[in-house]
Amino acid sequence: MEVVIAGGHGKVALRLTRELVRRGDRVRSLIRNADHAGEVRDAGADPAVCDLEAAGDELTSVVGRADAVVFAAGAGPGSGAARKETVDYGAAFKLIEAAQGNGIPRYVIVSSIGADAGAEGGEMAPYFRAKGKADDALRASGLDFTIVRPGHLVDTAGTGLVTVGDSVGSGDIPRDDVAAVLAAVLHQPATIGRTFEVVGGDVPIEAALSVP
Repeated sequence: MEVVIAGGHGKVALRLTRELVRRGDRVRSLIRNADHAGEVRDAGADPAVCDLEAAGDELTSVVGRADAVVFAAGAGPGSGAARKETVDYGAAFKLIEAAQGNGIPRYVIVSSIGADAGAEGGEMAPYFRAKGKADDALRASGLDFTIVRPGHLVDTAGTGLVTVGDSVGSGDIPRDDVAAVLAAVLHQPATIGRTFEVVGGDVPIEAALSVP
């Protein structure tokens, strides 16, 4: 499988790259900063420099041909509401258009528990709105989508054990395990069309994802 990862230098994305390469997949990673190319190569991917936030029609050629795309980019916790709109929603939407234009059928997005296009109030509302809008656009895209909504991301070692469901409440999940979930999703056609939340738990990832 050939996979394009948007936000390829992110903490989850680098872990996902290593997992996909371990499975025998080929990865091309879109990165904004050329200085990050070495780390992306070390993880096993081919870097492609592209600022998704500013990209126009050239994004189609940068993305190229692939079997699937993964949107793992984000404006980050230090960004304001405007950048959350242009990255967490806007860049995700541009990647939808690129996938449609290039005939890439599969699109997996890293969303968030709490994502809701109508979210109001609180410091996190702009982030939740942007993520929710991106999720809604992906559902309406006609692509073979999966929307993965992890809980609070932590850097502790992964356990390979999760809780998956339509609504699982709040909870932590290691970035290692989010990456493993994403890799498993790409290889499980039964996850197409699903939106689910995921936090740490006690069920092995493959088994958790196989539950209807």
